[in-house]
Amino acid sequence: MASTGDRIREIREKRKITQDQLATAAEVSKSFLSEIENNKRNMSSQGLLRIANILGASVDYLLTGESKESTSKAPIVIPPELSQAAQDLQLTYSDTIELLDAHRSVIARRSNQSIKSFSVDDWKKLYKAIKNVFG
Repeated sequence: MASTGDRIREIREKRKITQDQLATAAEVSKSFLSEIENNKRNMSSQGLLRIANILGASVDYLLTGESKESTSKAPIVIPPELSQAAQDLQLTYSDTIELLDAHRSVIARRSNQSIKSFSVDDWKKLYKAIKNVFG
């Protein structure tokens, strides 16, 4: 059965991306990436997310070999306050979506509480808090 490392290598090779290119883009060393692909090391969820984004693959697929696609995907709606915060912070679209996903993840865990609408400053504070924890 194929492993996460096998799937990373398979997609990387299909996309004609070298280990050097992927390692540089994912901000890991080539030797670390090689160990991942050869199933000698595991990587953090943040690292796996970076590699998935670079390869254009889902984390689900890299981890399990299956893609959990929904038959109808809802469009991504970025709240205006987040859009303004992203512009002020000069975030990329990908960074903005990651921040939105992080917010949704927190809300999902606290679903029994009333949901407060985030202001531009709230989004900026959340972004800075996440950067402090994950770098």
